[in-house]
Amino acid sequence: MKKLMALLITAMMVMGLLTGCGAASDTATTAAPEDGTVVEEATEAAEEEEDPLATGDAANDDPLNQDDIGEKEILVVSFGTSFNDNRVATIGGIEKAIAAAYPDWSVRRAFTAQIVIDHVAKFGETIDNVEQALQRARDNGVKQLVVAPTHLMSGNEYDELTATLAKYNADFEKIEISAPLLTSDEDKAAVAKILIDITKDYDDGETAIVYMGHGTDHEQNKVYTEMEEILKANGGENYFVGVVHDGAMPDLATTLKKVQDANKYKKVVLRDMMVVAGDHANNDMADENDPESWLSTFKAAGFEVTPVLEGLGQVPEIQQIYVEHVGAAVDAISK
Repeated sequence: MKKLMALLITAMMVMGLLTGCGAASDTATTAAPEDGTVVEEATEAAEEEEDPLATGDAANDDPLNQDDIGEKEILVVSFGTSFNDNRVATIGGIEKAIAAAYPDWSVRRAFTAQIVIDHVAKFGETIDNVEQALQRARDNGVKQLVVAPTHLMSGNEYDELTATLAKYNADFEKIEISAPLLTSDEDKAAVAKILIDITKDYDDGETAIVYMGHGTDHEQNKVYTEMEEILKANGGENYFVGVVHDGAMPDLATTLKKVQDANKYKKVVLRDMMVVAGDHANNDMADENDPESWLSTFKAAGFEVTPVLEGLGQVPEIQQIYVEHVGAAVDAISK
């Protein structure tokens, strides 16, 4: 009954979004399938309506929407999640790492998913969308603006963000945008090492480590296949990467078959390869009551399965890569 009610609420919310998308497009960057989708975030929000503290108290989060900005600002842009505790640990963790590294800059937040912003607002937390954050920076007299996306790749959301920023070029003396997590070959090699390091305790010779990424219809979806290849080339032959987005590859069926074809694994560790451990991690990956989840699918295939509900954003080494990318943008804007 709970899931039925959530789905009914989801349907109504999505219909509302579809009928009101024209107005929303004037105030928010469109949600893209790189880190989540409108429908999936609506499901997440609908389930939380029944228990608003199910994923933690929104009051524990800092929305970083203060007006005392100064002339130099780093605006951290994320898709967002309404999983409150995980938002603090992941997106909040990245923001705090950036603030610690650049104390002379004001760090502020923007989300691209308006439905997440609207949902969290019901519990007393106000988070700016991208245009609101840019207007706040302009109105506060910011002259140097570094925009720091927490995206994994330069996919749909990144493209839309750069298009939005172009409209505000005249409002600031200088604007720089930092690189997403997986941009250069060096980034990918560094992240692959981290992905192996944070799961090394499970590496017992009979365990497959499966990372579930989101996936996208953008050409940058190739990053997931590249990451699996890099993992294997660096000693992680038992590492696999699949994606959950419908139509993107490698999908669950393909990933399961690769693990089975290896004919050597008895156990599987599932971990999401996304910034946050939100709806996808908790439901698509780890929901033992959903027969179509990754956990249930691997269990049905005979594997002993352990899900790990941690977003990449809460890994200190991942946070530092974002910090380094911001540093390159700070150096460029300071010249």
